Amino acid sequence: MLEVKNLIKTFGQVKAVDNLTFSVKPGKIFGMLGPNGAGKTTTIRTILNIIKPNAGEVLLNQKPVTQDLFNSIGYLPEERGLYKKSKVADVITYLAHLKGMNSSQIKTETDKWLKKLEIPHYKDRKVEELSKGNQQKIQFITAVIHNPELLIFDEPFSGFDPINQQLIKDVILDLLDNGKIIILSTHQMDTAEKLCNEILLINEGKEVLSGSLSDIKQKFGGNHIKFAYEGEIKFLNEMDEVLSFEIYSNEAEVHLKNDVKPEIFLRKIIDKVTIKQFSIIEPTLNKIFIDSIKNKN
Repeated sequence: MLEVKNLIKTFGQVKAVDNLTFSVKPGKIFGMLGPNGAGKTTTIRTILNIIKPNAGEVLLNQKPVTQDLFNSIGYLPEERGLYKKSKVADVITYLAHLKGMNSSQIKTETDKWLKKLEIPHYKDRKVEELSKGNQQKIQFITAVIHNPELLIFDEPFSGFDPINQQLIKDVILDLLDNGKIIILSTHQMDTAEKLCNEILLINEGKEVLSGSLSDIKQKFGGNHIKFAYEGEIKFLNEMDEVLSFEIYSNEAEVHLKNDVKPEIFLRKIIDKVTIKQFSIIEPTLNKIFIDSIKNKN
């Protein structure tokens, strides 16, 4: 288990990480979410001991994360850092050696992972000759090839088309089945919603909310409805029953006050607009994300 306790990191007068505490259990995907500049990457780099915290501690299986544990960790950074003039196999080999693997292991695992990510034919090509998405696959391989216990993925789906996004999702779920400890940092709320068991939402270095995704959705469930319509619905701005709403192409998602019954609300609007479809929904993670950040500002 990874434990982060009262973590603080400052840069001058700026507190980039402000007293964060959380834990990540094996067999779970832990989503670290937040807007740009929230402190996610600083938190990750502090966990990895790339930068030193001002206070707090990070424990992996009750041991401090020092150089002795580096080979137990796989990190896929948001920024790309491959040697572009080198061949794919040479880059993987070099980085795998740094993680303590021997030549025989590296050859076997390189072939396995290139095949798994559907790019075995690029083994002897230079990195710069590959597309952005295929370069991302190589960097992904370098993060997982040494079979680490803790995996930290920072925007792992960047540069992928939908087919390859699904491929990487499937691989991450396979790693989860093998009992890995996984942290996923992403701006893609729909992806986090599908993959993460627990989340930590941070803003300005502070925790905004945390917990299991199911509990958070229940907490923020409130009174949410969705309906498809024909007509004009500016009247929503004037209804006391409505806390907030979002309009899409002839669809509306409305957050009602807790004491307002959806069927009563439907009766009130049915003579104002033509209702094509009406349903009660749970809030999306994207909606929770936006509302939580707004309420903290």
